[in-house]
Amino acid sequence: MALDLIPPATRVESNGAGAKFDVSASQTRTFVCNLQVTAQIEQESLDISIWGSQDGENWGRLPILKLPQQFYRGTARMVLDLTLLPEVKFIQARWELNRWGRVAPRPMFVMGLRLEEIPAMPRQVPAVQGQVSS
Repeated sequence: MALDLIPPATRVESNGAGAKFDVSASQTRTFVCNLQVTAQIEQESLDISIWGSQDGENWGRLPILKLPQQFYRGTARMVLDLTLLPEVKFIQARWELNRWGRVAPRPMFVMGLRLEEIPAMPRQVPAVQGQVSS
């Protein structure tokens, strides 16, 4: 399962939220989150959080994951593990922008947030038969 919580090359100039995604069909409920910032202007920050919901309507008061705050272009990766949150059936990305300094423009980031499900690990690793030479 792969999800673009924020599609690649999305330009944002104000706080917002992405579409909600149903993750109930996920087999492992564990995802690698890959945030890619491809453009920004100076003196600004970007905060990305992922929110969980049981019904896709009520998102609670706190996010289930906050990615590291971003100031520049680049990539940030984190793991989202929903195995201990069986009630979460929907997820959604939200972003907050902050701008400071003497210049007037609004904040601007171009970014994307992709989640890829981590495949299940085998329960047992097959033993390798080997010979010990003397």
